[in-house]
Amino acid sequence: MRKFKTESQKLLDLMINSIYTNKEIFLRELISNASDAIDKLNFRSLTDSDVKLAKDDLAINLAFDRNKRTITVSDNGIGMTEAELDKNLGTIAHSDSQTFKDENAEQQGEDVDIIGQFGVGFYSSFMVASKVRVVSKAYGAEQAFAWESDGVKGYTVEPAERESCGTDVILTIKPTSADEDYDLFLTEYRLKELVKRYSNYVRYPIKMEVTHSRQKPKPEDAGDDYKPEYENITEVETLNSMVPIWKRKRSEVEDEEYNQFYQSQFHDTNPPARIISFHAEGSLNYDVLLFIPQQAPSNLYTRGFEKGLALYSSNVMIQEKCSDLLPDHFNFVRGVVDSQDLHLNISRETLQQNAQLRAIAKRVEKKIKSELMDMLKEDREAYEKFFKQFGDMMKYGVYTTYGEASAVLLDLLLFYSAKQEKLVTLDEFVAGMPEEQDKIYFAVGTSLDLLTRQPAVTSVLNKGFDALLCTGPVDEVCLTILHEFNDTQIQNCGLSGTDLATEDEKKDAESVEEDNKDLLDAVKEALGAEVTKVVVSTRLTSEDDAAACVVPDGMVSFAMERVMAASGEDEDYQPSRILELNAKHPVFAAIQSASDLGQAEKVADYATLLYGQALLVEGLPLKDPLAFATLVSKLMV
Repeated sequence: MRKFKTESQKLLDLMINSIYTNKEIFLRELISNASDAIDKLNFRSLTDSDVKLAKDDLAINLAFDRNKRTITVSDNGIGMTEAELDKNLGTIAHSDSQTFKDENAEQQGEDVDIIGQFGVGFYSSFMVASKVRVVSKAYGAEQAFAWESDGVKGYTVEPAERESCGTDVILTIKPTSADEDYDLFLTEYRLKELVKRYSNYVRYPIKMEVTHSRQKPKPEDAGDDYKPEYENITEVETLNSMVPIWKRKRSEVEDEEYNQFYQSQFHDTNPPARIISFHAEGSLNYDVLLFIPQQAPSNLYTRGFEKGLALYSSNVMIQEKCSDLLPDHFNFVRGVVDSQDLHLNISRETLQQNAQLRAIAKRVEKKIKSELMDMLKEDREAYEKFFKQFGDMMKYGVYTTYGEASAVLLDLLLFYSAKQEKLVTLDEFVAGMPEEQDKIYFAVGTSLDLLTRQPAVTSVLNKGFDALLCTGPVDEVCLTILHEFNDTQIQNCGLSGTDLATEDEKKDAESVEEDNKDLLDAVKEALGAEVTKVVVSTRLTSEDDAAACVVPDGMVSFAMERVMAASGEDEDYQPSRILELNAKHPVFAAIQSASDLGQAEKVADYATLLYGQALLVEGLPLKDPLAFATLVSKLMV
């Protein structure tokens, strides 16, 4: 019995119990090692004319025996000598693959793609195996040798039998316990699924005997009552597709191939709206294939939604969803990033250098924006369909980054223009504003129809100005965070600070207020704490306008009030409101008359009625609907 070199037992315990978080990746590691071994032999054939290699025969074979509880991964690669078995498997964290890469860095080309870096992937086998036996015969050697260990006491290296060069790794799978079901790994379905998930794009075929059911030929003398009979047949099948679609040139791949890949890989019933494929070269080489979906998944706007791109290194999947590769505002994008230059951590499950991810993510974000801008300019109808699905996510990105993402997102955002009666970009809105309009006005509500009739909006439109009508859940916070666009201030026209009146109109309103001070005080007294003040409106200036309107006395809009009420937050919050009366409306004359006649109760009833109407127009709830309905009935008789 030979002992592991270094403080081996402590290190091996660390390998098995701490470094790897997912037991199923043991197969990924063994297949990657087998691929490396074949690559090394392939490389030798390129540099040594004496090495005759039939490349079509190069393969990785996978087998399992449920009764013996074994899984075997075999390759016909370069193999190992007795000394190499002792050095490579007896010294934990020694990577023969990394040594090979370092020694042949300048000579390696596209035909060689060594995966291994740390020499610890092999030991992931002990997460699922009680014993590992490695039988290997080096290329050109006469004798094969077997390395064997239970991962506890040490290991042995002894002569063995193997017909040709290559390596067999035989795992004796642990018995199933109450905590772990190891029997799962001894099934055809599970092994095929693991190969598809982690090693589907390893460059060499991964073969395994699989069982299929087929119908037996119908006997010639079978009667009318013959029932089809079936039999199971076993045949060798290649489990992996080998050539990743993202490594092929865009011009060589039909859209239908991309569509099939996207729909099967990302479980979408629809083909993608757009496909983005590019290759980057420089200090960091990588391939990227991205898809913009047609339709948002049902859980996109929930906490349970996981963003991220599939991250591969040398065609081997490292992370199914690497969230660092996508900004939140583009979290709906699906795709793959593959690079052989990534500095992975020792378990190959995460990356050591986030700077590499940031560099890739920045380029990915730039490409996504470029593709969306092309869609916006070239196919407006398609972009508006896309925006209906994902526009709120991009608007939310402006809010969550406190405006930092606005440089990326501003050109992509759409809002509804009241005057143009269509969705427009902020740039298009500003270009369409009359010269006299110096602000981007917007109003927030539940529907376009209601918004166009709200006093805040009609006052803007009556001036010949335009306004953005916002019905989306994050429109208000997005525009509020932006505050301005290209030096043009953005302002909520539903707030009390919005004043479009001319100086003459302001003076007229002040004059009416002075003449009707007692009336306004009486209305304020009737409404009590419901309003902070009652004023003559400068936005309602004709008898065709509403009789009254209510506006927030502060920066909390009515839309925000509704959000706060729905969320249950700030239950003690008391909104501050201003009631504006239209001095040109016949109702104002009626309430003046009641005041002049000393009909205090009638003035109070009118005040309550006008305030309730103003709340309903804004989509706000009445504190006492029954009392309001009773008041309406009272004033009707």
